[in-house]
Amino acid sequence: MPVESGSSAAARQAKQKRKSHSLSIRRTNSTEQDRSGLQRDMLEGQDSKLPLSLRSNLLDLFSQIEREFENLYIENLELRREIETLNDRLTADGQTFEGADLAKGALKTKASHSTSQLSQKLKTTYKASTSKIVSSFKATTSRAVCQLVREYVGHRDGIWDLSVTRTQPVVLGTASADHTAMLWSIETGKCLLKYLGHQGSVNSIKFHPTEQMALTASGDQTAHIWRYMVQLPTPQPVADIAQTPCEDDVDFSDKDEADGEVEGPNDCPSVRVATTTLRSHQGVVIAADWLVGGKQVVTASWDRAANLYDVETSELVHSLTGHDQELTHCCTHPTQRLVVTSSRDTTFRLWDFRDPSIHSVNVFQGHTDTVTSAVFTVGDNVVSGSDDRTVKVWDLKNMRSPIATIRTDSAVNRISVSVNQKIIALPHDNRQVRLFDMSGVRLARLPRSNRQGHRRMVCCSAWCEDNTSCNLFTCGFDRQAIGWNINIPALLQEK
Repeated sequence: MPVESGSSAAARQAKQKRKSHSLSIRRTNSTEQDRSGLQRDMLEGQDSKLPLSLRSNLLDLFSQIEREFENLYIENLELRREIETLNDRLTADGQTFEGADLAKGALKTKASHSTSQLSQKLKTTYKASTSKIVSSFKATTSRAVCQLVREYVGHRDGIWDLSVTRTQPVVLGTASADHTAMLWSIETGKCLLKYLGHQGSVNSIKFHPTEQMALTASGDQTAHIWRYMVQLPTPQPVADIAQTPCEDDVDFSDKDEADGEVEGPNDCPSVRVATTTLRSHQGVVIAADWLVGGKQVVTASWDRAANLYDVETSELVHSLTGHDQELTHCCTHPTQRLVVTSSRDTTFRLWDFRDPSIHSVNVFQGHTDTVTSAVFTVGDNVVSGSDDRTVKVWDLKNMRSPIATIRTDSAVNRISVSVNQKIIALPHDNRQVRLFDMSGVRLARLPRSNRQGHRRMVCCSAWCEDNTSCNLFTCGFDRQAIGWNINIPALLQEK
């Protein structure tokens, strides 16, 4: 008995399946009426809350759907049969089917089209690579130059915030987790004054716009206003430190950091009593700032509220509520009665006090994680930073979407914007500090080589617009503040 080949046996089985399936379909069509009648009898015998007429309509609809699927399945089988026939004719030696030349022409056209697409893709890739190379050369020639000028060492714990006075004498203020705030000589790095009035971590420090007064916020649920009087020491010659481009420097290990306690300045005078104590919050006061004119202050707390106080009477003027989670920062506009507050609820809010009878508020949802800070610029812009590793620039006139977005590789802490040069300084959790312009173009990264730079998380940055040796200050959880000289080429400033 001859043995049937595998391919012919498979073909015969497929034909038998198609034949049996077509027979079953015909059988189904011939007994459709009997089946529908049987199903109706079954429905009448079943318990259901649906009326019999509605159940009968549903049954008719399902029957129509089933017939449509049967027709589609039959068409599919016929198409498959035609495909098999064409494949058999193509595999036969010396046989072609009518229209084969047209198919070959179509294949040639498709191949040529694919080739042109590949060629265009190569051209685009080459052009992009060339543009990147050229832009890298441009960035190298116009790179910002950063110089570490001085370190301010004396706190016994991490430094959360820092600020520069707006009046003479120009000094640097730092707020630390060691329950103290310090004032420093910018030129010599010497501690001039220490404030010891808080019972908890000092989380923020801001100076009065015209008087020698400081505003500090603390974990003891209070904000203090205290006066200071300092005398600047004679400047000492600065050691010659080579200027370092702010790119691609060598990192150093955390093990180089001294683990011992840093001894604070012993001969530094101190202030222990506040002029004014602001008590209304039920949680940590994380930040505070002066409104324009210096007659009112605003505080932000972990109790999800921001409070507006009168400085002279210490009375609570307004309680700004609406955030769903703890506040992280607050900032006031330099020339208008505007306040912006940021929160862990991924939003920041703009409070308008320009009209005494109307206190409007706008909520902005531009981030996906905690908004760590939001600050005003001299113009009509707000810059917000977040733990979602982005910084966004907003236009106050149209804040539906940001006008620029900066994406980074680490969470962003308290940012600052230079008034004169319009440069954004971004302190990061990964110990880096990066500089960007208002359009989102990266200008520089502060050096972290030869034991320069921060060894732990950088918490805050602040610009100094006066003619001092340092025009940018940063502080971190490595217990030190650093003064930098940032030299931006004229070409970048024009842009």
